[in-house]
Amino acid sequence: MAKKILRVNMEDLTVKEEEVPEEYENLGGRALTSQIIADEVPPKAHPLGPNNKLVFAPGIVTGTGSPNSGRLSAGGKSPLTGGIKESNAGTPFAKTLAKKGIKAIIVEGKPENKDRYYLLKLNEDESDLVHADEWVGKGLYEAYEELHEEFGENIEITGAGIAAEIGASNAGISYTDPEGMSSRYSGRGGLGAVMASKGLKFIVAEEPKEDRIEIKDEETFNEGRKKLAKALAEHDITKKDGALNSYGTAVLVNIINESGGLPQRNFSEGSDDRSAEVSGEKKAEAVQERGGVRPHKCSPSCIIQCSEIWTKEGGEDPVGVLEYESVWALGPNCGIYDLDTIGELNRACNDLGLDTIEMGNTIAVAMEGGLLDFGDGVKALELMDEIYEKTPLGRILANGVEFTGEAFGVNRVPTVKGQSIPAYDPRSIKGIGVTYATTPMGADHTAGYAIAPEILGVGGDADPFEKEKGELSKNLQRATAAIDSAGYCLFIAFATMDIDEGMEGVVDTVNGVLGTDYSIEDVMAFGANVLKTEREFNRKAGFSKEDDRLPEFMKEEKLPPHNEVFDVPDEELDSVWED
Repeated sequence: MAKKILRVNMEDLTVKEEEVPEEYENLGGRALTSQIIADEVPPKAHPLGPNNKLVFAPGIVTGTGSPNSGRLSAGGKSPLTGGIKESNAGTPFAKTLAKKGIKAIIVEGKPENKDRYYLLKLNEDESDLVHADEWVGKGLYEAYEELHEEFGENIEITGAGIAAEIGASNAGISYTDPEGMSSRYSGRGGLGAVMASKGLKFIVAEEPKEDRIEIKDEETFNEGRKKLAKALAEHDITKKDGALNSYGTAVLVNIINESGGLPQRNFSEGSDDRSAEVSGEKKAEAVQERGGVRPHKCSPSCIIQCSEIWTKEGGEDPVGVLEYESVWALGPNCGIYDLDTIGELNRACNDLGLDTIEMGNTIAVAMEGGLLDFGDGVKALELMDEIYEKTPLGRILANGVEFTGEAFGVNRVPTVKGQSIPAYDPRSIKGIGVTYATTPMGADHTAGYAIAPEILGVGGDADPFEKEKGELSKNLQRATAAIDSAGYCLFIAFATMDIDEGMEGVVDTVNGVLGTDYSIEDVMAFGANVLKTEREFNRKAGFSKEDDRLPEFMKEEKLPPHNEVFDVPDEELDSVWED
């Protein structure tokens, strides 16, 4: 069954089906979003202008039932970085698109009436745009409940929130989780603002009766699926009752804190004993006591199940998952060591449509600038109200860390290419710093997760203080680009880096779907090509190797407790892009 591309023109309000060009047939996920953006968007285009585009693409194996294959990529030119952006999420929405035979959705143009919003309905046999103005200004939790009432329970939703309505550079794209809540996100890079700038408020996709996913070589695919499942079931991090399954991603709080690399109070220190109060272990206990859900899957094919449903005491007001990055950003990085406060800040981010990493860093920079004190969770929640009300202060905060730092005269601003640094301080863990500096995406831990060998001993043991990390980051970035394109969760890498059969399984499943005969080396070359496309777009947009650097303060301010600075030579950073 032939797949299709949906082209949604918001200027003339048409939705057209197109055949998949031959050069796109073996692409998916990140490879496809980045290639379409490179082909169709002028690199100098304004991110919120008429010439930028927003692309959604399921991965190559998304929807097939291969383990942890439920990822959906969103891509465009980022309002936050000014460069190319891909951000992916695990969500049932991904499988629904794949089962409909949708290779990609391309959203382009802008409506004549800039104050009008639309909803794209993807029904069984038709796709059309309808007015969505009644949901403007509503939080996404309430809006998603109403959308289910309007269009049925058997739908998945993609949405842009209040932050996107004001064009905020920190606005993410929200997807439904298995319970239908707004808790799964393509959070980073401001792609939600791109979506809203085009007048598109929601996409509502009805589960198809006919499965249009095609697997060209069932035998090879099934062999690969079994190999990957076996590896995931054996590895200590990914297996049932393993680290992720038992405690979620926040299992890393204690681990990274003990390593001296968990940023505290706007990256001023690398550890604090109070961090244990918001650890994955503490959170798992609270989830059980409150009647939440843990473990939990983010999408139908997930077997790791690192997700959860966090609630208030008594099981009230479910939030969804509190990820490691969210707990850190809204917690220790703001001097907040209370899970209930963090949970409410996370809920507000989900409801407004904000990336939790960028928002937590923004609050921390605002604290640094004197707007509130470190540790003041009450005031932090009041700042979220400013965004709900679209006040001038709310607009400043919703535009992210760099914008807020400039507004309040702060010089300790933890960003690369305009995007804030995640929950691993690169002064104590230098390989992840190389990834932050050199990925086309702006500071992004998922682009090349050096934490695996540097801290967790996965894929070998690398000294976190060693400066020669260019080759490590380069290889991790290439492998990650391939994983993102395949539609797999990045967490499969824990098993595939240590268990050869697991990596063979990934390649086999891709070959089974596409009818190709890729080798592992071919897959790495595939990832390198994705990065080359992204890098070239950024070059044309005005980026150079001088942008592949960490903030000045990280090179000069020593980070307790190890009192390290980021001293990886520029030549080592530049080596990432040497062939």
